[in-house]
Order: sequence, then C-alpha cells, then structure tokens
Amino acid sequence: MSVKLNFANKEAAISAPLPPCRADEYEETGWGVENFGEDFKKLTINRPKTTGHLVKFDVKYCGMCHSDVHIVLNHFTGTMYPIVPGHELVGVVTEVGEKVSRVKTGKLVAVGCGVDSCFECDMCKNGEENYCRKGGQTHTYSAKKTFGHTGGNLETQTFGGYSKTMVVHERFIVLLPDNAQLAKVAPLVCAGITVYDPLRHWGATKGDRKMTIGVAGIGGLGTMGIKIAAGLGHHVVAISSSDRKRELALSKGAHEYVASNDPKAIEGQTGKLDLILNTISAPHDLQVYVGMLATNGTLVELGGVLTPLPSTAVHAGLPEEEHFRVHCWWDDVPPGVR
Repeated sequence: MSVKLNFANKEAAISAPLPPCRADEYEETGWGVENFGEDFKKLTINRPKTTGHLVKFDVKYCGMCHSDVHIVLNHFTGTMYPIVPGHELVGVVTEVGEKVSRVKTGKLVAVGCGVDSCFECDMCKNGEENYCRKGGQTHTYSAKKTFGHTGGNLETQTFGGYSKTMVVHERFIVLLPDNAQLAKVAPLVCAGITVYDPLRHWGATKGDRKMTIGVAGIGGLGTMGIKIAAGLGHHVVAISSSDRKRELALSKGAHEYVASNDPKAIEGQTGKLDLILNTISAPHDLQVYVGMLATNGTLVELGGVLTPLPSTAVHAGLPEEEHFRVHCWWDDVPPGVR
C-alpha cells in the first residue's frame, strides 16, 4: 500500500549529502528520508564512537510521535535531510566512554527529545536543558550539533531512534528500572513528560489537593494526560470536537466527556476546571476552553498548532483594579497622558 507524503515548504528545507565516515565514527543503519519529497527507506548514517561521556545502546523500541511526521515532511520548516527521526528511544547499554559515571553496560535506558545543551546557563544547571539560554537544547534528530557534546563530526546533523543503535552524552540518558517493560516505556519520554510536567508545575502531583482537570484533544498526548491525571486521583474531564472518542476517553480513565460541538455540554462545564491540558494540534478557538476555567484556573497549551490561535482578551476583576489604583496613588505612578 502506497501512502502519499505531504511535504511542504521546499524552499525552507536543508539538504546536504553526508560526508564519509570519520575515524571517530562508525556506520549504522537507520530508517528515514534521504531527500525532500522522497519515501522512507533504509539509510546508512554515521554515529560517534563511544568515548568520553558518551553512552551507546541498542535501540529496542522507538515510539512514533506526531511531531516526527511534521518534521520529516518539513511542516515546521528547516528540516535537515537526510533525516532519521525518532525521539522516544529505549534500549540496553552496550558501551560506555571512559568518563561515564552514572551508566553501566547492561542497564535499561531511554532518551527523549534532547541530546545536548550548553551545560553552563542557569537553566541547564537547574536541570531544565530544554530551556537552555543559548538557543535551546539540541533535538535528538535533524538538529545542528551546536554545543559539541554529541561526539563525531560536529558539522553534520543529529539522527534519531529509527535506527539500530544510539550514542548520546550520559547527561541525556534516562535510567530505567531493571524490570521496565520497554515496549511501554518509549512514549513516556515524549508524550508522558509533556503532560506530566504541567501537572507537576501547577500542583497536581502534590497530593494535598484534588483538582478537576480538563484534557482537550483525545489523541496520543490527550490519552496519556487522562491516564496520568486520573492516576494522581483527580477528577478528569475529557474534551473532544465530537462524541466520536467518548468510549476511548472513558476507557483511559476520564470521569466525564464533553463534545465541544455541543453548546449545552460546554455550558455545563462553565467555571469548573482548575486546569486544562490543551493537546489539540489543529486550529481552534481558545475561548471555548477559557470559559470552562474555574477562578484562577490555568489553560496550558501543549498541541503543536502551526497557526496563531484566536482568543478574547480577559480583563482584571474589581479587587485587582482597586489594588492597582491604590498602588499607583501611593507610589506616584501616573499614566502617560496629556
């Protein structure tokens, strides 16, 4: 069965043939797209040899993220061809460099969306390498090797997990329990952490408060969000554009289901949701979801939407306005008017 791949933005794609394998690299088999507009096929790529802080592992499983599709097809622009995607990798360590201290051969490990960063800024030092001040972390594939910790030829791009083996700096290795079921772990290092992080940030993991949490969009991210939020003991309201995914959402642990094309169902949730994880990746009106928020509720945008989302400005309430006026009066902060 042939499937047409809908590539886009050809003028913004980056293509360059791979240079010959160097002495500090080895040839590996990957599965990807060699040039813009072509089909997937077996490719030969170059991986760095295992020295210094590098860790090599056999890739046992690699999840397929929705963003893999977008990046391969250059929907986000700037895709570097040839490309071997995949940023949900799990496997078994086979080699470690002489400076590696936290990983041993035979251990089960995972790698997510990043493989390098500057290591020096406040974000990196605080374990937030994805927010690296010097341009963000280096993505697991189709990214320039900006910071030099990836090994091998730094003039070539990174290659992901649709491959037999992976080599990465130990800092970006996620250690797994010895009894981990690898086939089930892979999506956790992308979809799992994507929804867990805002749950943790907004207080849903503390255990001292039970929240009503909405999950908009019932796809890969959304079903993961439902599972985790419900597992943490919260009341979960699944939200989708129609009634089609009701059974799926409820089977994943949702307590209620709302079809956003049903005005009465939407009205029934007005002001009830403490937190909404919006995983929708298609254009949509945010105001539908803003109206469901409880007082001081939070709407977190997680879906990879390629166009700006419309919404309506929200004004401050009377207590805030009163506080603001008193502050300006006492601190002599007049408006800039004539």
